Amino acid sequence: MMATKEKMITLKNHRVVVSQYGEPDVLQIVEEDLPEPQPGEVRVKVLAAGVSAYDLMFRRSRTLPGTPRVPFTLGEDVVGVVDKLGEGVSTVEPGQMVAGATFCLGVGGGYTEFICLPASKLVPVPPGLDPAEAVCLVVNYLTAHMAMHRTANVRSGERVLVHGAAGGVGTALLELGKLAELEMYGTVSKHNHELVSVLGATPIDYQAEDFVERIHTLTGDDVDVVFDPIGGARQLWRSYQVLRKGGRLVWFGVAATKKKGMRVIPLTLLMVFLLKLLPDGKQVPLAPDLGKDNAWYRETLSELLDLLAAGQIKPVVAERIPLAEAARAHELLERGGYAGKVVLVTSA
Repeated sequence: MMATKEKMITLKNHRVVVSQYGEPDVLQIVEEDLPEPQPGEVRVKVLAAGVSAYDLMFRRSRTLPGTPRVPFTLGEDVVGVVDKLGEGVSTVEPGQMVAGATFCLGVGGGYTEFICLPASKLVPVPPGLDPAEAVCLVVNYLTAHMAMHRTANVRSGERVLVHGAAGGVGTALLELGKLAELEMYGTVSKHNHELVSVLGATPIDYQAEDFVERIHTLTGDDVDVVFDPIGGARQLWRSYQVLRKGGRLVWFGVAATKKKGMRVIPLTLLMVFLLKLLPDGKQVPLAPDLGKDNAWYRETLSELLDLLAAGQIKPVVAERIPLAEAARAHELLERGGYAGKVVLVTSA
């Protein structure tokens, strides 16, 4: 009888849903039957799921474009073990560890014990890797790689400024920038200066220093590239001011919404439009959609996983939080003061 009970328990999935728009406590666990993979899909037993600033935005606001009706599940990236194959899948095997993005599911779906994803979105993870470190690569390092090598087209020896340098994408930019032999500066709070220095950049205390004046002083002739995940009209204008002629301002996020609300988004878009009109030789290239080019996605994620396996990169995991405590993970992101990426882990 005990064995039968245990078997029945394993047939249930536990998933975090946004029960209504609002504060972190709207995140609730639901119990349901296991999802069944459709043809071409794979059911993955999730080991680690990433938490992002976009998750916070979708949780808070029903007016953000693309936000589904409640209840829905967040989570852009997962690492787990192949549990069941859908019809026609031969690229992965049961028991194999894989990493994947959930862009194809809309706002995500990764906050769960089991998830079904297209086999085309899954990339094998080399044996022995830490799932929490590997999941950092799926969105954060892909975003950093896209911004650095496809949008900014950096060259060895160039000088770059990374805003939010201790964050999940910021630390990824620093690690990839070091491999690309860039001269790096990073805005960061005082308590994360040592981390940013270890990652190869000169830290700038954005809370106590004017980064525009500091860059002018430190470099003498400014930088070639600014990577800005903060957004906001004033922030982007100030970032633009530290560019050399021919420099590139790469904007790829709106972290400013955490403090200033959703009004930041239209003001950011307006500023990007206006900056692109200035005839001063500076550029404001827009990053392509991360999920559009599946061949690039698979190839680059595989390369990043190989770098992780070789010890050439080591993602900073801020905290590993049980799936059932997803609300605490969101509280941590809203509070700030951490470094790296917050990861949900399961016992599935």
